[in-house]
Amino acid sequence: MKIIIAAGTGFLGKNLKNYFTEKGHQVYVLTRNPKHKNEICWDAKTLGEWKSILENADIIINLAGKSVDCRYTDKNKKEIFSSRIESTKVLQQAVNECINKPKVWLNASSATIYIHSETHLNTEENGVIGDDFSMNICKSWESEFFKVKTENVRKIALRTSIVLGNNGGAFPKLKMLTKLGLGGKQGRGNQNISWIHIQDFCRAVEFIIAQENISEEINITAPNPLSNQEFMKKLRKEMKIPFGLNAPIWQLEIASLFLKTETELLLKSRNIYPEKLIKSGFEFSYPTVESAFKNLMQSE
Repeated sequence: MKIIIAAGTGFLGKNLKNYFTEKGHQVYVLTRNPKHKNEICWDAKTLGEWKSILENADIIINLAGKSVDCRYTDKNKKEIFSSRIESTKVLQQAVNECINKPKVWLNASSATIYIHSETHLNTEENGVIGDDFSMNICKSWESEFFKVKTENVRKIALRTSIVLGNNGGAFPKLKMLTKLGLGGKQGRGNQNISWIHIQDFCRAVEFIIAQENISEEINITAPNPLSNQEFMKKLRKEMKIPFGLNAPIWQLEIASLFLKTETELLLKSRNIYPEKLIKSGFEFSYPTVESAFKNLMQSE
């Protein structure tokens, strides 16, 4: 297949590129700073020469969007919003102009679209979507993506949770905290963590591409969310670190100022179940967090 990954130089993009390249597919990456073969320059908001690469492509995977791991200043909020909307909009324009359009378009979204939920398990069918900055970003993003129905282009929004891998994302930071003896619960510790192993993330993307009956929104998470307290406890056990200091909310507020991030990333309870994936027959290689931790520790 010919696969285009827009904004494919980050943690998820690199892993997807390697995964599909190893399977013999042709992968092209749209990026602001092309450095390697098969990387093409785009600014994620205006049509340019890059649009020709979409011609005769089988798949587009759009991962563009400013990282939410920052302080939510007005400037950053604006960039988080516009980077997602503009990239989706300009890709739609490019697809419209293709003579032979891509067959499948996967657009990044986030499991953060669901409300803070400690008891209610959110599936695609019964998930409760709320109203705050992060949830509204996700709603606008998906609405922009699904606004235009393109004939013969199947569209899927990937509601992804925390992806665990050794070469980026949150996991290396969590390991570092645990090594330093700071791997206790964060806040009250009863907020749920929905997660997925990077290998299962790549496999799920491949599975969705192959399943013609899957479209619209899909939760990309492992089937066993667990509390922050349990998550950290299991990580300490796997790393053989006997103790971990807890971080109360007031400490996290101070730390987040220094780290230029927001406590929401740690304290929001994401309680999500991948119903569509499971019902379609997807089998996780790492369904439990213990199996994921064990694999990631062995393959460091």
